[in-house]
Amino acid sequence: MNRRVIRAIAIVVIFISCFFSGAASGFILKTLPEVISAQKDGDTPRNAGPIGGIPVSEKETMMKPFWEAWDILHQHYVDQPIDDNVLIEGAIKGLVDSLGDPHTRYSDKESYQEEQDYIEGHEYEGIGAWVDITGDYVKITSPMKGSPADKAGLRPKDLVIAIDGEDMTGIDPDVALDKILGPKDTKVVLTIKRGDQEPFDVPIIRAAVITPMVISEMREDGVAVIELTQFGDLTTKELKEALADLMPQNPKGLLLDLRNNGGGYVDVCVEVASEFLPRRSVVLIEREGDGSETEYKTKYEGRALDIPMVVLGNEGTASASEILIGALQYYDRALFVGTKTFGKGSMQIQPEISNGGAVSVTIAHWLTPAHELIHELGITPDIDVQLSEEDYENDRDPQLDKAVQLILDGVTPQNFVPEPTVTAEPSAEGTAQPTVEPTVSGEDL
Repeated sequence: MNRRVIRAIAIVVIFISCFFSGAASGFILKTLPEVISAQKDGDTPRNAGPIGGIPVSEKETMMKPFWEAWDILHQHYVDQPIDDNVLIEGAIKGLVDSLGDPHTRYSDKESYQEEQDYIEGHEYEGIGAWVDITGDYVKITSPMKGSPADKAGLRPKDLVIAIDGEDMTGIDPDVALDKILGPKDTKVVLTIKRGDQEPFDVPIIRAAVITPMVISEMREDGVAVIELTQFGDLTTKELKEALADLMPQNPKGLLLDLRNNGGGYVDVCVEVASEFLPRRSVVLIEREGDGSETEYKTKYEGRALDIPMVVLGNEGTASASEILIGALQYYDRALFVGTKTFGKGSMQIQPEISNGGAVSVTIAHWLTPAHELIHELGITPDIDVQLSEEDYENDRDPQLDKAVQLILDGVTPQNFVPEPTVTAEPSAEGTAQPTVEPTVSGEDL
């Protein structure tokens, strides 16, 4: 399939690494099915010509061992009859996993539907957390605000090492994820490994979850706060409504909270950026395997082009959120406060196949407007503010407090002076003497 044709009909999506149970991951181009439907509907015979660059006759030879194994299982496996659908789905998953790319993956019919329900803003049942299943255990990328996972105190980077008392060591994270799923009002107990702490149990009651994509408020101190939880079907509409409500109140500044935002559609990311950056500003650059590049630019003049602005992000900020922060930094539009972001910057298409599932396939990487790769690197904040264990326990938010203070003090990217760091240098007498050096915060853009 020609990649340019795919792009022409695609809705571009960005996520972290996998999606399920309210757990979104990967940078997905969710393709519409028109291009591949011809094959699955029989309009184009499968043997009409070379597929994947391999002549049909040669491909049949290559597939011969597969069908031999298929026949052996049907003839000799002890528990008959065998479910052929299970074999086919296992073969597809093995085919995709063999590439060794955690973001090139297979979603069966049920999980693919849940992915669509979530990004489209439908109600679904689960614990409400984005997760990463590319490692040895299910890892929490970020809990959704107000979800059961959030209320239970799950945090980014938490590892689920046991579920309902069953050790998940050596268990495929896909299988573990299925055990976390379940209907609302049912209980699941997750054993969590958090950093160097001893493992501990977290009981969670699953619920029906609809996470609003935009949450906004006008603080008493005159700072407008907009939190984006994802870049989904309703985000642009809800953001426009929030700005229409907040901007006439003449706020002193705007705090854009992207913490724990796992991503979403890239066209929505561009629309969101259009509210804060001038028209035709480059938001991201897509780079394909052959080195060719495509720029995505803002589409219109938004409502919040001049208001002082600070953006919040953390280790749960990924993909579309990182794209937006990278663009805001590049144009000196906003200071970035928080911690280094997740670092997810590969692009996938996600064509649906005839069994109702879908195959996500990595086709490119994306770069910031400064041509900087974010994949596996993340974005460094201008002002690093950590959340301590005591902050979590006492419901303190020094990241938000710092961002608000910057706005009230009139600090902008143009007048921001990085705080110095103190290092030690040997003196003439051989003892270490402190010396002050400037800190390089973020990129010199």
